[in-house]
Amino acid sequence: MKKNIIYLTGFMGAGKSTIGPILANTLGWDFFDLDREVEKLFKKKVREIFQDEGEEAFRQYESGVLKELSEGSNLVISLGGGTIADDDNLHFMKSHGFIIHLKTSPDIAYERLRFKRDRPILLFDGDDEPKKVMLLDKINEILGERIKYYNQADIEIDTDKNTVGKTIDKIVWIISKGIKI
Repeated sequence: MKKNIIYLTGFMGAGKSTIGPILANTLGWDFFDLDREVEKLFKKKVREIFQDEGEEAFRQYESGVLKELSEGSNLVISLGGGTIADDDNLHFMKSHGFIIHLKTSPDIAYERLRFKRDRPILLFDGDDEPKKVMLLDKINEILGERIKYYNQADIEIDTDKNTVGKTIDKIVWIISKGIKI
């Protein structure tokens, strides 16, 4: 059963965690950042879960928290970049809400992520500051694996050339035009 839930998906650095709380506030809805909710529940940073238990364990935790949060209504949920890249999660979200893909190019993702060290999937062993080509190759590889999932979102909004305000205005406009979520 579809509820008033907006799932924000997209690659790391697309703006999900920035846009999400402002969008929720604009709509008068509640906001949840899925990664932060997993961290609260398991009392560990995502990076620590990846290190201690592996990506598969993290993805299981993530799916469980996603389903639990989705019991509510009038929600904006910012997903981790890989949450949608699971067929069960994708099907679940499509049946429970409205998926918005915040799209960013690999070059802009690189600019937004190059100094971040809290993204376990982008870390390189023994390299505190990977070379641009290494990081761009990794971004392109991950994006290539996930694009087929991102392309299944209900709508896509390019965040490369839009300000946060314009992106939120676009989403609110789409909702105001009577698109059922």
